[in-house]
Amino acid sequence: MERTRHLCLLLCLMVVACRASLFPVELGLGRSNLPLLQAEEMIRRLNLFPPQGINVVEREPERVQPEKRIVEKRFAFPNVIGTDRGVSIEDLGHHAGYYKIAHSHAARMFYFFFESRNSKKDPVVIWLTGGPGCSSELAVFYENGPFTIASNMSLVWNEYGWNKVSNLLYVDQPIGTGFSYSSDARDIRHNEDGVSNDLYDFLQAFFEEHPELADNDFYITGESYAGHYIPAFAARVHRGNKAKDGIHINLKGFAIGNGLTDPAIQYKAYTDYALEMGIIKKTQYDHINLVVPVCEMAIKLCGTDGTISCMASYFVCNTIFSSIMAHAGNINVRLHKSFLE
Repeated sequence: MERTRHLCLLLCLMVVACRASLFPVELGLGRSNLPLLQAEEMIRRLNLFPPQGINVVEREPERVQPEKRIVEKRFAFPNVIGTDRGVSIEDLGHHAGYYKIAHSHAARMFYFFFESRNSKKDPVVIWLTGGPGCSSELAVFYENGPFTIASNMSLVWNEYGWNKVSNLLYVDQPIGTGFSYSSDARDIRHNEDGVSNDLYDFLQAFFEEHPELADNDFYITGESYAGHYIPAFAARVHRGNKAKDGIHINLKGFAIGNGLTDPAIQYKAYTDYALEMGIIKKTQYDHINLVVPVCEMAIKLCGTDGTISCMASYFVCNTIFSSIMAHAGNINVRLHKSFLE
C-alpha cells in the first residue's frame, strides 16, 4: 500500500510538470456558465416530490403511508417553436419523474420520458450518457432528443430526434449525476454491478407505471463511458429475464456510440485524432504526448492496486484530453467541420 501511494504521488508530480509546459497562461480552460438556478427552478416546478419529504429517513415507518416507487408528471417545456397552441400536455406525451431506488438508503433517480411521435407500439429506447457522471439531459437538448436549442434560447423540434420512431427514456445515473441524488453517501455506486442493478430496478418500476409499453421491443443505447454501463446493464436484463425476475423486458439489442472501453488504447489515440483534424499543431502534439507513457503506467496501477491508483490515473490521463481542449479553443471536437462536408 505504501508503495502504491508513493507511485501515485510520483505520477501526479510528473503530470503537473508536464502540464506546466502544456498550458500557456493565456489558454485557461473555459468555465461553465450554465443557468443552474433556472434548471433547479424548472425541476421544482414539476412538483414531483413525494409528500413524505425527500431525503428524510423516517424513524417511525408505521406512521408513514406506503410510498409509490415512481412519482411522475406530464409537462411541457416553455418556448417550443413549432408547437400548435392547441396541443395539450397529454398530446405531447412528455413526462418527468423520480424513482425511489429499491435497494438504497435515500436515493432518487431522475428521468425524462418522451412518448413516440409516431406510435406507442414503437420500441422503448433508453439512453445513457457517459462521463461517468454526465447528465442525460445533455443528449435531450444537444444530441438525439426531441429538441435543439436555438440561438435565441428557444426550443426547436429536432428533425432527427429519436422520439420520432421510439418511446425515449433519458436517465440521470448513477446516483449523484444530474438531478439524481441521495442524502446518504452509502448510495453512491462504485462498480457496474451496483449501477446495473439500480437501472434494472428502475425499469421494473417504469414498466409497472407504463404497462402498455411492457411488451414493446427494448433497446439500450448510450455513449462514452456508457461503453462500461451498457454491457453490464444488458447482461443484468438478460439475467433477470432468465430468472423470471419481475416483468420480462423484451431486450432486442444495444448500441454504444464512441464508447470508452479500454482507456489504455483510447487515450493515446486522442492526440492522433486531434492532429489529423487540425485541432492541435505538431509541437503541441509532441508536448501532450509526453503524458501518454505516464497515463499508461497509471492505468496499469489502477488495474491492480485499486481506488487510490485509479484516482491518480483519472487525473493523469484526463490531462491529455484537457490539454487538447485548452489548445483547441471554442470548437466542437465531437462534430468537426470535416464530418459535415
